[in-house]
Amino acid sequence: MIQLASIRKDLKSIRYYYSRKEVFDAVTGEVNQNTIMEKVRLYNFLIAGATPQLYDVYVSLYVKSLTQEGLAEELGFTPEYIQKLNKRLLKYLQKRLTEEQEKKEEQSCAN
Repeated sequence: MIQLASIRKDLKSIRYYYSRKEVFDAVTGEVNQNTIMEKVRLYNFLIAGATPQLYDVYVSLYVKSLTQEGLAEELGFTPEYIQKLNKRLLKYLQKRLTEEQEKKEEQSCAN
């Protein structure tokens, strides 16, 4: 099973990527793509199947770089509720990443 600490680290890198997206995009073609792009594509694929609420939390916190407090204010929720939703998001991603990892392992064993 994928560890939550690993997912948190990935999300931190994804958040950084989106905060500096213009820089990454500007050098496309001059420099090879950074490996974070693979994680961005994977997480964006995984989040597409989430509930609208978890999708919104992912986009708001990691794509738009809002803080939990900022998102709570924007949505009219308490910061504690946003923290709870973020934990649900982490668990959702953990489950989906584990499923994807198992699929890859099955495919490699079949080949």
